[in-house]
Amino acid sequence: MAIEQAYVRVVRKPWGSTDLLPWRTIAPVDGAVGELWFERADPHAPETALLLKLLFTTQPLSIQVHPDDAFAHTLGQDHGKTEAWYILSAQPGAQVAVGLNGPLTPSQLRTAIEDRSIAERIQWRDVLKGDVVCIPAGTIHAIGAGLVIAEIQQRSDVTFRLFDYGRTRELHADQAVAATHMGPLSPQAMPRALGNGRTLLAATPYFVLERVDLAPGVAWSLDAPHETWMLMLEGNARVGSLDVTVGGAIFLQGECAPIKAGLRGAKALIAYVADVPQPDLLAATELSGTPARGAGFAAPTQVFPSPADPSFRALEMRP
Repeated sequence: MAIEQAYVRVVRKPWGSTDLLPWRTIAPVDGAVGELWFERADPHAPETALLLKLLFTTQPLSIQVHPDDAFAHTLGQDHGKTEAWYILSAQPGAQVAVGLNGPLTPSQLRTAIEDRSIAERIQWRDVLKGDVVCIPAGTIHAIGAGLVIAEIQQRSDVTFRLFDYGRTRELHADQAVAATHMGPLSPQAMPRALGNGRTLLAATPYFVLERVDLAPGVAWSLDAPHETWMLMLEGNARVGSLDVTVGGAIFLQGECAPIKAGLRGAKALIAYVADVPQPDLLAATELSGTPARGAGFAAPTQVFPSPADPSFRALEMRP
């Protein structure tokens, strides 16, 4: 059982930023920050199944792919890497790429890596604040410049680079070809309201990602029987005995935590280990102690495909 303020690890990257506001205040003296990792504060705590990050990009990241569980096992790794992105801010024209823009054979993919045409063979799209993108393991993807992204992922650091914009880092053509699920992507589905202030953003075989809007003047209860991460996007709240503000994160497991939103309410991302939304994740109670009107849960009718399937449903939302 645990409920604790997440420890923030600062990861400096040449493609990162020195402006992390409003998410964090860090002196830029040691260089640009590319990532903030939210982890358990106790270094001796059991390793978590999920990793929550913030990414800050002023340059494009490499074009890359992550293995699925089966391929990761052949490398002696415990897990592959399925991930989901929530766009926190985007400069005009900012883009991400997810999947191929047409079918390729393994031989054609290798050629595209070797002749550096792979950037033209992937599916780029503009993104805005509030958009959501799901990336099953085995899907080629890239993140462009001018973005701040919240990322939730399986806890794996295995990355195969296909193209790196002239940087001197190693490319991994053999592994990338072996790990990639060929073929274009299926059309994206929209988020689904679950009721009680909850919006389903992604449901994968490894985690569920939701956005919750907590109204002021209401007492809430967050049921977290399994590993759960909460990242504050707007406003503030008290979770158990912990105060969390914008850019702060809470780790919960085996707890049913009371939540009180601030005077202006609170908006947060919640990610937890499951493959379908948890019906009783969030309950609202009026300050008098009676159940809040309008509480309810609407089960989604769409399911995130297996990561072995080259198609997937990504959920997109614009504010």
